Parts: sequence; structure tokens; C-alpha cells
Amino acid sequence: MLSVLQVGEIRVADDSDFRRLKALSDDSQNWKQEYQKNATSVWTKNNEVCNFKIIKVRTTFEDVSAEVLYDVLHDPEYRKTWDHSMMDGYEICAINPNNDIGYYALRSPPPLRNRDFVTQRSWLDTGAEKWILNHSVNHEACPPRKGFIRGISYLTGYLIRQMGDKVQFTYVAQSDPRGKLPVWVHNPHLKPWIFPEQMTLPRLDMSQIKPLTTAVSSESLDESGVNEDEVAVEEYVND
Repeated sequence: MLSVLQVGEIRVADDSDFRRLKALSDDSQNWKQEYQKNATSVWTKNNEVCNFKIIKVRTTFEDVSAEVLYDVLHDPEYRKTWDHSMMDGYEICAINPNNDIGYYALRSPPPLRNRDFVTQRSWLDTGAEKWILNHSVNHEACPPRKGFIRGISYLTGYLIRQMGDKVQFTYVAQSDPRGKLPVWVHNPHLKPWIFPEQMTLPRLDMSQIKPLTTAVSSESLDESGVNEDEVAVEEYVND
């Protein structure tokens, strides 16, 4: 394992940190392809750091230059126009001209709680290749926020390569949204309503089924006298 930035560690990123992102981007061992259409592919890979898989996305652009793509990914204000999950995001402080600390909050699909991250972001432009990577740190300017679960980014990054007239874009994310999530988040392929063989519920035991009792007074079932205004008041009080 490369000696790289660890969660909570704040220092100027060096070559080993960027080599780690490049290694994950170019690695082809033990990745499972989850999606492929035209120039876009998505892979996942198990890891020893957390229960959530590493995700890798790669695509190719023919109508966007590497410089423009690099600028778009850097600009926190412009991000709001293309990142529809973004709720909030801003830079907290600079470490040096190529490293800063920032805050990012994203909207989770209902009924899950929203997540947020505090990360050190580092970047490098060598001309032919451009890197942006981040990992989670702690900063007193951004304590845990009510209504949000603080996630952890072990390594999230972008690698942009100019390849002739085309630009290759690779996104890698090794993160943990934290919190106790439902099983379908961990296993999106679990769909027993489509694939009956995935059903794990116990089979019906008819000996456990009893007659439906009717031992309820008819008076308690008579709601014909309920006034509509009373229902409206009750709903208002409960709200």
C-alpha cells in the first residue's frame, strides 16, 4: 500500500497521493463492470477499508477540452448548475496554492437523511494529466450539522487525460456515507419482487393463522356521527 493521505490527516499532497489515484484509475484487477453504454463505463470493487465498494466511472468527451473540464470541477459556485444533489458547498481555508479544506452537503434520496462532508482537496496539473482528489478531515468551522449525517471520504478523485482530440475522464470514489442504511442501499441488485429466488422470508405456516375476531362492539365501529370539522381540527392538532 502506498504511503498516502489518511482520513483526518492534513498535509500538502505529494506524488504518492496522486499516484494512488492514478493506480486506482488504471487498475483492471478485480473490478466488476456494473454499467456500459457508448463511451461510459462503471465498475465497482470490494475493499478492506469499509463495507461500501469503491466505484469507478470512466467516459470520453469529444466536445470539451481538458482545461474546461478541469475548471468546471474546481469551481464550487458553478457546481450548483450541474450537481443536482448538491445542497451546499464552500471553501473554508487554504493550506497552500494546491490544497484547501472545504464543506460539501448533498441531498439523499427520501427517506434517507442528507449527508455532508468536510474534506481536504488537493490538485495537480501536469499538462497531459490533471488530478483533483480529496479525503475527509475535521475542521471546527464545520461541526456536525443537525439533520445531516457526516460521511467519510477515504479517497475521491478525478483524473483528466488529454488523448489527442478527445478527453478521457475518470472518477473514483472510496467513501462511507455512515449511518444505518437499509439493505437495498448496500445491495441494489436485491429485488425479490422481480427475482423470486432472492426471497428469504420464511414460508407461510397455516397453523399460525387464526380466525379473525369479530368480538368488537358495533357501537365502536359506528363512525357515522363524526363531524367533518372535528376531523379537520384533529388533523391540525396532530400536525
